[in-house]
Amino acid sequence: MPRPEVLERIKTAESEADDIVAEAEDDRDERIEEARREAEEIRTDAEAEADEHEEERLAEAREEIEEERQEILAEGTEAREELIASAEDNKEEAVEYVISQFEEAVNAQT
Repeated sequence: MPRPEVLERIKTAESEADDIVAEAEDDRDERIEEARREAEEIRTDAEAEADEHEEERLAEAREEIEEERQEILAEGTEAREELIASAEDNKEEAVEYVISQFEEAVNAQT
């Protein structure tokens, strides 16, 4: 093969190699960018899922607190009603006691 022809083939091969390298670098850059986009999407999805989980837990906690609050109010209402009933039961006895003490005091003065 004549020398100019060999040089031309070398130049062609080098040019093709440069094209292949440039294409590979472009492909690498595209893959890196795609990986970054996917990573960002995964991070965004994970944050959204975490926020959703947090909201669910807060809702559950609020519900538990409300249930406990209702139980406490019910217990307080029941205790109040028991105290009122007890006071009603003792009212007549207390009135009789006061009257008897009053009568004793009046009788003691006469």
